[in-house]
Amino acid sequence: MVAKKEIKKAMACGSAIRSSTRKLNVVAASIRGMAVGKALNQLSFSPRRVAGEVKKVLQSAIANAENNHNMDVDKLIVAEAFVGKALVMKRWHARARGRAGRIKKMFSNLTVVVRENEENR
Repeated sequence: MVAKKEIKKAMACGSAIRSSTRKLNVVAASIRGMAVGKALNQLSFSPRRVAGEVKKVLQSAIANAENNHNMDVDKLIVAEAFVGKALVMKRWHARARGRAGRIKKMFSNLTVVVRENEENR
């Protein structure tokens, strides 16, 4: 019987990121399955405002993998990157004839999981 080797994973969470989940998920989907070096490069040159926040969370996950789990940084890939809802600030905007329009300011949570690539071993 062959014993399966445990797959090491490291993760980092970013909470209350000031962007809606739909906008943040577009950036998170663009780095899923990539090598971390390539993902960092893509986030650095992305035109989207929220890419900087995603880059911070990814760098934190890489640091956790290196320092807490003794993983090789060159072999890491982004295994998962998923987005969840956080709080919603409700604001009001003055409209005509004494009325008010609702403004929702959305916040999101981001979780990035990195693991070592088995193919490169």
